[in-house]
Amino acid sequence: MPLTIRQLRYFVAAAESGQVSLAAVHLNISQSAVTTAIRDLENLLGVSLFIRNTQGVTLTDRGRHFLNHAYQVLRTVDDALNLPHSDENASGRIRLAASYTVQGYLLPYHLQRLNQWYPNITIDLFEFERAEIEQKLLDDSIDMALVLTDNLTDEAIHSERLFRSERRLWIPAHHPLQQKAHLTLEDVGKEPFIMLTVDEADLSAMRYWQHKGMEPNVILHTSSVESVRSMVANGLGVAILSDLVYRPWSLEGRRIDTRSLDDVVYPMSVGLAWHQDKEFTPAIRAIYDYFREVYLTPEQHVQRKG
Repeated sequence: MPLTIRQLRYFVAAAESGQVSLAAVHLNISQSAVTTAIRDLENLLGVSLFIRNTQGVTLTDRGRHFLNHAYQVLRTVDDALNLPHSDENASGRIRLAASYTVQGYLLPYHLQRLNQWYPNITIDLFEFERAEIEQKLLDDSIDMALVLTDNLTDEAIHSERLFRSERRLWIPAHHPLQQKAHLTLEDVGKEPFIMLTVDEADLSAMRYWQHKGMEPNVILHTSSVESVRSMVANGLGVAILSDLVYRPWSLEGRRIDTRSLDDVVYPMSVGLAWHQDKEFTPAIRAIYDYFREVYLTPEQHVQRKG
């Protein structure tokens, strides 16, 4: 029986969620399909990838090792499926800025592909906070930016959303909130809360808290995503952050689980921004078309869901 990409995707989903049932929800398939795929994968490899218990599933040592390889294989497959139509004749220079979250968790992957597909385009890369990005777009210090589009304020800045990243509750493994059938901000409000501040994450968070007329029980404001990750993993508090920055393990190797909330928690929107009067050069147009094709082409959305 050959190894399949589907088995790898189901295995990764279960490893990241810590529950087969939750993986099935995220994949929009039946729980039995995930269970069967993982069992077939374990039979093929001849090892146990998970420890099963009433709380969910936990990776074995072999499972953790295999997860790293699974990530590499799936990244390679995604590269092959989502290749943009390159224009080898495109040339020029673009001054591209990104905010912290986009720079750290999204852009490096695309920069490698852009360098490969557009070798005659020079990308001058900058990292700024949102307010500085807006100002530099207005005074033409930069050409285009990848930002959290919901945070933009100046009407002269045109933006186009590429995708949304859902915000979910981060909790340590086996936290009591994991057992609740329905989970609301009122439940979260009783817990110590770690508030991320980078990229105006605290301002975004307060929008949905204030919508409910509530405030979180904040015990720490921090600009470090890794600090949030470690604090949550070690049972010192909970957080609500986007899937874009989620990783299932802290630096100490402790697990972090996620749960969707029944209350409205606005997703994080990531997209392109430029001055409304900006004239697109061939280089700017090529980069613009690249991101639109990767994220907005319907056929590629279907491929990524498969």
